[in-house]
Amino acid sequence: MKRFNDWLAVKITETVGTMWCAYAFAALAFVSLPASLSQGTQAIIQWIAQTFLQLVLLSIILVGQAVQGAKVEARDAETHDTVIVTHSEIHAKLDVLIQATPGAELP
Repeated sequence: MKRFNDWLAVKITETVGTMWCAYAFAALAFVSLPASLSQGTQAIIQWIAQTFLQLVLLSIILVGQAVQGAKVEARDAETHDTVIVTHSEIHAKLDVLIQATPGAELP
């Protein structure tokens, strides 16, 4: 059951976390806008806070988090590659120094 719940949660997040879903939620929110406009300022504020922001920002935040996550992963991969190259270069220089020193051995 846990595997199904995890799978379903990922699928819902992947679907809701798209700009297309944000556009669909915005369209859905705008359906109720005319009724709010006819009821006055308080209704308009409630529409913005309870309908538009909650529906649309949810998807946009998920999209933003996915974009930020991808950037972090790319930066981490680049850092990892740099560390590996630097380590290899240092190791090669140490090998040269050890070979140039008579009687020296690697521990």
